[in-house]
Amino acid sequence: MARERLYLFDTTLRDGAQTNGVDFTLHDKLAIAKMLDDLGIDYVEGGYPGANLTDTELFAQERKLAATFTAFGMTRRPGRSTSNDPGLAALIEAKADAICFVAKSWDYHVRVALETSLEENLASIRDSVRAAVGKGREVLLDCEHFFDGYKANPQFALACATAAYEEGARWIVLCDTNGGALPHEIEAIVGAVVKVIPGTHVGIHAHNDTEQAVANSLAAVRAGARQIQGTLNGLGERCGNANLVSIIPTLKLKPEFADRFDIGVSDAQLKTLAHASHTLDEMLNRAPNRHAPYVGESAFATKAGIHASAIMKEPATYEHVPPDAVGNRRKLLVSDQAGKSNVIAELDRIGIKVDKDDARVARLLDVVKEREAIGYAYEAADASFELLARRVLGKVPNYFNVEKFDVSVEQRDNAVGRRVTVSLAVVKVKVDGETLISAAEGNGPVNALDLALRKDLGKYQSYISGLTLTDYRVRILDGGTEAVTRVLIESQDEAGERWTTVGVSPNIIDASFQALMDSIVYKLVKSGAPA
Repeated sequence: MARERLYLFDTTLRDGAQTNGVDFTLHDKLAIAKMLDDLGIDYVEGGYPGANLTDTELFAQERKLAATFTAFGMTRRPGRSTSNDPGLAALIEAKADAICFVAKSWDYHVRVALETSLEENLASIRDSVRAAVGKGREVLLDCEHFFDGYKANPQFALACATAAYEEGARWIVLCDTNGGALPHEIEAIVGAVVKVIPGTHVGIHAHNDTEQAVANSLAAVRAGARQIQGTLNGLGERCGNANLVSIIPTLKLKPEFADRFDIGVSDAQLKTLAHASHTLDEMLNRAPNRHAPYVGESAFATKAGIHASAIMKEPATYEHVPPDAVGNRRKLLVSDQAGKSNVIAELDRIGIKVDKDDARVARLLDVVKEREAIGYAYEAADASFELLARRVLGKVPNYFNVEKFDVSVEQRDNAVGRRVTVSLAVVKVKVDGETLISAAEGNGPVNALDLALRKDLGKYQSYISGLTLTDYRVRILDGGTEAVTRVLIESQDEAGERWTTVGVSPNIIDASFQALMDSIVYKLVKSGAPA
């Protein structure tokens, strides 16, 4: 039996740009559009030409995408004709493959927000779609607030949808704009719509205000919709949009959908999904969500020893899909709850072959439990665990010695009389018998220490030139002024690989120094630097 085609529509560059704290540059938008195209997305919505300089420039660019590049904008304004609406004219003239109009489909919004009549709203939809179709454009209509509108006045909501369909719109997209609908409501309402408009022309656009956007999108597909709109990593205003990073592998890997539908994402493209998700986070200068379904660092992580033992025998015992199918990997965490199975599996992953009866494995597990008892957290610090394991097994070269470091914080008036706080770090290291002294100023004591430590490591400098600190997290483990502090540092190399190291001490600078040292030594080990 032939499978039906499902189409994926990404609105990261438009709806995702409404996320609090997200501000895409033109370069960002072009790079993300290319990444979405490489992933196999059918439609990429670029933004609202004419609304701002970035979007206007974006639609003036030659993009060379296989995806249908889509412009977004409003239908003609009430009281205007299509020939006398500058916004509509800019939209139709934009260099786009398709146009997605947005129109009210809730009678309450028509009366209160637009302050016009229901008849004029329907005429605006008809006129705008007809004008764009007449120019040879593929047209979509986002029926804003459709589900709230359908509950209040199903006849009017359906009239808005059918008006666009009858004028030649390719897709009628039903929007849960407030994000308050639940899956059973979505399924029932979409089921009613596809009795009037063929499901091959119906899409779903869900917001995540009740954490149901992915479930609502899948419910719409079950009911007959054949286009899904969403964003990478669930970006979007308020609580975000439906997360395509969760939807895509569900459609590809879960039999209920995979046996019935084809999407534009191939198996090979699916393996790039985790990379695409993390690349977007990197562009936004934020740490990836380690608990994200499918692509998160913890998505296939197992902590309990009994679970790890089962996974080593048969991964399907605790994995709902193979992690490599989405570009992720299995992680058997090493912690005070772990058993030998976790340790042996992790040693095997990092390339250290050891017999399960080797006494050093039990010793390593004892050391992990001793150190976690005083605050270390190796389940969250894979690089520090690897170094600890190599040290217990006698396999970490002594690259250099830090003989002394000093960190000071000074508050003073700068040259223009403004009060500033300046941190200075001085580090004295010995490399191959040569003493090297480096100093650096930073925007805080840890930053200054990091810069000074990596400023000059002699013959090892070339190995760490691409090393950057990408995240720094502090947790106070005990109360009071003598509290023990745990520092986790996430680092990244020139190839984009990330790792995490840990330090623990009553002194936050000392804890940070431990984590920084582990990060540098791990990079040297990983790079095969000579002792």
